Order: sequence, then structure tokens, then C-alpha cells
Amino acid sequence: MSLSSTQSSEPTSRRRRPAEHTQDSSCEQDLQVSYNHEEIHDRLQGSQQLNAKHTCSPSSYHAIHPSTKYMSAQACASRHACEDSWEEIQSRRTIRAENEVEANKLVNNYRFGFRKWKSHVTERPFEDRSEVVKELYSELNIIKPHSGPGQFITCGNVVYVLLFGWWVSLAYFVMGTLMFITIIGAPYGKLCWKLCCYFFWPFGNTIHEIGGTLRRCCEEAPDCECSVEAGDDSPVLLPSPAEVPAPDRPVQPQRTSYWRRFSTYVWLLLGYPPLVLVHALVCFISWILVFTIPVSKMNAQALSVILLLPPEDVYISTSSHRKHQGYETRALLCCYHAANWYYYKYTVDGINVFAVNLLPLVIVALVIGYVDKENHFASSDVKFTIAISSIIPLSYYIGMGIASIAAQSNFAVGAVVNATFGSVTELTFYITALLKGRQESNPCLQEVVKAALTGTLLGCILFIPGICMIIGGLKHNEQRFNSRSAGVSSALLFISVGGVFAPTLFSKAYGDLVCDACTNTGGNGTSNASGSFVCHSCHYDLKNGTLFHSHVQPLVYTVSALLPAAYIIGLIFTLKTHSYIYDIHVGDGQMPIHHGAIVHWSRWRSLLILIGATALTSACADLATEHIQPILNQPNVSQYFLGVTVLAMVPEIPEIVNGIQFALQNNISLSLEVGSCIAVQVCMLQIPILVLFNAFCDVGFVLVFSDQHTWASIFSVILVNYIFMDGKSDYFQGTALVVVYLILLALYFFAPSPAGC
Repeated sequence: MSLSSTQSSEPTSRRRRPAEHTQDSSCEQDLQVSYNHEEIHDRLQGSQQLNAKHTCSPSSYHAIHPSTKYMSAQACASRHACEDSWEEIQSRRTIRAENEVEANKLVNNYRFGFRKWKSHVTERPFEDRSEVVKELYSELNIIKPHSGPGQFITCGNVVYVLLFGWWVSLAYFVMGTLMFITIIGAPYGKLCWKLCCYFFWPFGNTIHEIGGTLRRCCEEAPDCECSVEAGDDSPVLLPSPAEVPAPDRPVQPQRTSYWRRFSTYVWLLLGYPPLVLVHALVCFISWILVFTIPVSKMNAQALSVILLLPPEDVYISTSSHRKHQGYETRALLCCYHAANWYYYKYTVDGINVFAVNLLPLVIVALVIGYVDKENHFASSDVKFTIAISSIIPLSYYIGMGIASIAAQSNFAVGAVVNATFGSVTELTFYITALLKGRQESNPCLQEVVKAALTGTLLGCILFIPGICMIIGGLKHNEQRFNSRSAGVSSALLFISVGGVFAPTLFSKAYGDLVCDACTNTGGNGTSNASGSFVCHSCHYDLKNGTLFHSHVQPLVYTVSALLPAAYIIGLIFTLKTHSYIYDIHVGDGQMPIHHGAIVHWSRWRSLLILIGATALTSACADLATEHIQPILNQPNVSQYFLGVTVLAMVPEIPEIVNGIQFALQNNISLSLEVGSCIAVQVCMLQIPILVLFNAFCDVGFVLVFSDQHTWASIFSVILVNYIFMDGKSDYFQGTALVVVYLILLALYFFAPSPAGC
């Protein structure tokens, strides 16, 4: 692994020096970007303005034409300006990291077989973010310039009125009427009626807090000028320096302390609690909808600040009139838009908002699963759905913890954490299902586990790369990836699939076909030796004969030992002997290097979250397997289909999201590695662990798959290697992979359930 800023601090490092400082790096950069002819043309036009010593070849015309790219590389080699050959440079695709921590995370994760990705484990500097992202995290107390009220009539704002505005406004009207009835709470009733109009259409209007400094000045010195003119460009309204007394200055009565008023307690007992429920409900709904998070922030601010202020200190200004004379004011709430499409990027402590919103499902699953044992309040179908869905956020938290520890540790610690927790979600479910199948003498659960293993392979080989190619290709037209590293992963996939399905092919070649029920179709219902036979429930006899114990079982143990050995050899290849295949740089010309990056989670916090998420995953997996049987008993859906879809792909949803994010960032190499890493870990780690577990605790797991599993997996590996051959991707290649995946799902959907299930 080539890490420029962490592994090489020498000033003569070829990868660290800018292009204008050395001939070597400028030549290499010219060759690296020569895949895009338009970029080459622009680069050569700019290079004509530089000194001749900055160029790699005296003639730049040959580097523009595709047929002369190799000649350009040969010219560089003849001048001893390029240390690497054209073929080696062409096979590389540089991956940029923003800081040393992110680079260390990539170093400890960007290898085949290492999984659980997270796009960022460090806090990105706010000033380096785009204006769209800055808008997501901006506070709702900043008054912004605008052209007029008409610009606030948007689809999101109208939806706010239909979903929230009218009934929140109605609640304030009712509370205001109640406060007027009490007479003592009349000031709060007036405030509620003002807020009634505000919350019906808050966009462009501002709620101010009247300051106490100038109020005391006006009370103690009546001749002073306290008039304030608020501007549209400042959240703080400062006193005017004018010395002429304003003729309409209000006379300020002596104020009573807020907590010494009887009206305060009337408000806190009668008016405030119902509005707490209203705002809390709006906060919850708008936060769950994600794209309406500004509405949640607005209601939280009203609940925690505005409703607890003295009513005379709250002033509301409209979008067309922002003047208030007599007081110093401070903007508290100013909302312009109720919805923003880009809130799918919003994070809370480094965790995506969707994963945060799904986390309460874990609590719901545990409560209804372990409290409602008799299914009085929820059926088994509902419990299974909630339990399997709760694994999604837990997988995300496990991935964040693994990435955080890997980013702050050396390779040895990162490798141990990846190997320990990388497959814990799937293994927990598989082992729980196998144990439950043995307890209930239900062989169907064993077939479901095999279907889930096969479904994970098919999804990671076909669907994840395919959907990433489609989304990335639609945005970036054509993307290039590191074909050398993809070749390593493809080779490991061939070895993995060949090893996993070798016992199956062996049993088909040497096993005896046994049928449980054969019927002679001779005429008149009599047995006729010359008549044809119709046989049912045919299978290869492995248990009752000597083939399994003497031949198949030793082969399974041999394969289970060789696959992890191949995994270790592959790690040595990519980490030590051929680490230059991966080219990870810290910063580039457009991306500044940030030293002293702040990590969202510390090592100890990540470890505690990993342990907690693993325990919760085990509990949710236990609930899912406990309530899976009614799902499997559905007569219209094949158990194979349930295994290869729901049980296989639900835990991988965080990985799919991460892969799509990498594709959108034009890091298609990382997107493809996500799927390859999962598939390699399934074959080289998860299946050998299941075989080892079965050796110590006989749960009936036999490494012999059905014909459909075998040929679907082999065909998928061949297809994906053909797609990866040219080192570039577009949406058409991704569509081909996704279509093949859907065809295979159709085969499983119409396939009959396993025999005896």
C-alpha cells in the first residue's frame, strides 16, 4: 500500500512533490491523466506556458492522439524521467484521502477481504464543505437577505402547512383562548395568538428576544433613546446612536421577576404542557421524515427557548417589516424553507441520520420480542420484520466502530478487529438458525442458511457492483478503476467459489442418487416391470453410505483449511510484496491536507460500541430465527427466495449505501472492492467458521449445495470477471449485472422449496 504522507517523509519522494518541481512526477501525472483526451489537451495547452524544463517530452502532439500514447511513454523513459512503465501507471488509479487518519483507515481497510466501510471517520472542517452541506448545519437564528415574500412559496413550505402548520396553529389558538379565560394568563394568551399566526406560515418571519440591557436603560433614564432599527442582514439588532428622543417612545413599567409572577405558574401548568406535546410530536415526525429536519429544529427551538421566555420579551417581525423601537433585540428563530432534499447527507456524531432514525427499532424489537411471548400484541410476521430490520442500523454502527479503530491503529490491530467483528452480523444469524434447527429437528433452517450464503455471494458479486456502476455512470459517464487490484479480488473469488463448491461437485460425481418414493405407471394399476417409473424426493445419498464420512467430509475439512490459507497469502501479496498496486495519497492540488484531524469516535468508545452492537445483534438474530418459521411456511413463496433476498441482503444494506457513496464521489474502485470483500469473506472466513462450528457442535451443516446454488454462483463469478476485464465501468455494464441478478432471483422465486420443507 502506497501512502505518501505517512510512509514516506523524504523531500525527494516522487509522489509527494508537485508537478512543477520535478520532471519525474510531471511525466507520471501526464501519463495518469492521459486516459481522458480532453484533459490531456487542456494540460498540454497549459504546459506550453511553462518553462521547457517542466515538460516531459519535446513534442506534445503525440500525447494527444490515442495511437501515440505509448510513444509518449517511451519518450519519457528514454529521458529517464519516468520510473514506471506505461502499463504500470495505466493500471493505477489514485485514491485521495483528506488527512492522515482517513488515509490510515484506507490503508487498514482497502484490501480484499476487509469490509465494513465508512466514508468518513473524522470531522471534516466546516469551511471546506460545500454551500449545500453548510446550509444543512446552519442555525435557525441567522437573518438572511431575500427578495420578497414570494420566494418562500415552495412545494416544501406548502407541504408544511398541510402536514403541520394548520394544526399547530390551531393548538396555539386554543391555548391562547384558554389563557385569556384565566385572565391572569392574558399576556401569554396574547403571545399564543401571535405565535398562532407565526407557526401557520413561519417562512421569512423572525422571532426576536428583547434584550434587558437597553430595557433597564430606558427604565432608569427615560430621556435616553432606545429605538432600534433592525436590518435584514444581522441577527443582532443594536441600539441606534441617535441622541434625539423619539416622540413615540413607549413608557416602560417596572418589571417583576419572571419567577415571581403568578401568571408564570398558570402558564407552566395549563398552557405549556399541551404545547410541549404538540411540538414534541411535530419534532418526532419531521425528524423521522429526514428531509423536513428544519421543521424539527424550529419546533425544538420554540419548545426549549421561546415558550420559556417572558411574553413581553418575545417580538415577531414579518419578512416585510423588521423594525421595533424601544428595545435591543436578538434573533431567536428565522426559518426560510421547511424541507431540503440534501438532508440525506446529514449526520449526527458521524452517523448518518437514517441509521440514527432506525436505531429505535432495536429497542422495539427487543421489547415486543421478549415481553410479548404469546404474540398478544404483535404477530410473528411483525416481530420477524422488526427484528431483521433492526440489524440494519446495528450493522452500520459495527462498520463505524471497525473503521474508527482501523483508522487509529496499526495494521495488526485493524486486521484483528476486521476479522473479529467484520462478519459478526451474518455469523450470529447463521449460527443461531443452525442451533434452532437442531433443537427443533428442522432441516429447513439449514437450507435457509445455505440459501442466505449463496444470496450474499450473488448480491455482492452482481448487485452491489452493478448498482454502483449504474449510479456512478449516470453522474460521471465513464469511470475507471484499478484493474490490477480488481484482478486480485477476481482471482480470489475464483479460488473461493471453486473451493466452496468443490465438495458439491464431488458428491454429484460420486454420490448415489436415492429416491424416497417411486411409482410404477404400468396399466390397470398393476405393477409392470416394463412400465415407466415416476420418482419423488430424489437426492444424493451421503449420510447413509460411506461416501460422506470417508470422502466428502475429509474434502470439506481440507477445503476449509485451504481457503483461510489462501486468504492470508492474498493479504501478504497486497500488503507486502505488491503493495504498490494500491496508490493512496493524502491531499492533492484541490484537496488541502488537514493535520490533527478530529475523530468522531475514540478507540475505547468504538470498542464499547462494537461490543454493545454485537450483543444487540445476537439478540435480534435470535428473535428473527425464533419467528422465521411462519414466514417460511408461506405456500406461495419459495424458501430459497427468502434466503437469497431478505436474509442475505438486509444486513448488507449499509455496505450498499457506502458503495453508492463511493461511486458518486468517483471512487468506483472502492465501490467494487466493497462487494468483492464481502464475497471473499463469505467464502474464506464465514463458511470455514461454520464448518468448524459444526465439527464441535453437530448442527447438521453439510457443505453440499443444491445445483441451482452451485451454477448460479459459478456463472456470476465468470460474468463479473468478464465485466472487470477492461478496467472501466459505465451504466450499461452495471445494468447487465443487475439484470442477471434479477433473472437469478426470478429463478429462486419460482423454484420449489427444499424437500421436506
